[in-house]
Amino acid sequence: MRTRITIYRAIGLLALLVLAVAFPILSPNSAVTGIAVFTLMFAAAATGWNILCGYTGYIALGHAAYFGIGAYALAIMCQDWHIPGGYIPFLLVPVAGLMAAFCSIFLGWVALRVRRHTFVVITIAMFFIVQLLSYNLRGLTQGSTGLSLPIPADWTGDFFNLPFYYITLFVLLASIALSWWIRHSKYGLGLLAIRDDEDRALGLGVKTVPFKLTAFVISALIVGMVGALWAYFVEAVAPATAFDPNFDIAIALMAFLGGLGTIAGPILGALILEPTQQYFTLEYGPSGYYLVIYGALFLFVILLLPQGLIPTVQAGWARYRAARRTNGQQGDDVVISKLPIRVRGAKKKLNV
Repeated sequence: MRTRITIYRAIGLLALLVLAVAFPILSPNSAVTGIAVFTLMFAAAATGWNILCGYTGYIALGHAAYFGIGAYALAIMCQDWHIPGGYIPFLLVPVAGLMAAFCSIFLGWVALRVRRHTFVVITIAMFFIVQLLSYNLRGLTQGSTGLSLPIPADWTGDFFNLPFYYITLFVLLASIALSWWIRHSKYGLGLLAIRDDEDRALGLGVKTVPFKLTAFVISALIVGMVGALWAYFVEAVAPATAFDPNFDIAIALMAFLGGLGTIAGPILGALILEPTQQYFTLEYGPSGYYLVIYGALFLFVILLLPQGLIPTVQAGWARYRAARRTNGQQGDDVVISKLPIRVRGAKKKLNV
């Protein structure tokens, strides 16, 4: 039975991968592929956020700082090194992610000296500090004016979204693979032990500080790469858009909605929320109606689905299978209990 489930799961994942690769061909509309690019970006960012917050239990609301650092890093490199538009800026995306990860080492070391609710407050404070620096370091960031990125002149029409789609899909798949490896590794067990009981994990020999800091840096690396891709896609970066507090709310809600601490949960949350947000933006403009949806969904998840969609469905399916197994065993017991009575009765008749 388990072998059959594993085969079905592998076939399903392969089908999803084929569908993701063929999606721009099946739906070549530029508006649809543009929404798909943003959805993949947020799915990758939520996956990176989940590596820290889902596996360790430390909820961070300041990852927009690393998103913005990655975006500005790519813009500054393209401007100072005179990088033309095309495929070359994609090669600098990992460099931008490494810069965000490097900045996160010190910030994470400071923030992780505290726990739980205090950690949330410190990450928010660090985000606003980095945002203010982006406004005031005018020689580096051009202040509120922002920076522009090179425009690929040869990418016109419907082709423009395709390179961004496939590069972002690759980043998402790499993030999922990394998240899966961490989840099933000895290091991931240490992170889960920290989430369950950090003091007990420390007593059992888990090096909690290096474990948490490593997860913090890996998370910042992925989010920084997503920020660089986003900046190149929109072709401009400014403090108000690169360091947006709504980004933190969005990726946190995506992870909570799908299932915090699961591998597929943040992806499912992104597939639900980001197209919805893009639809409201296209339909009603920058009115902020989607923030009302975010707030309502947050309340819905916290009150009715505290574990998220995927864990709730898995728990319901497990209860259903257990109930079926119990009913089946009871039916077998009833049939078996009748057999010896009939046999004894038959023997009595024969004896008479």
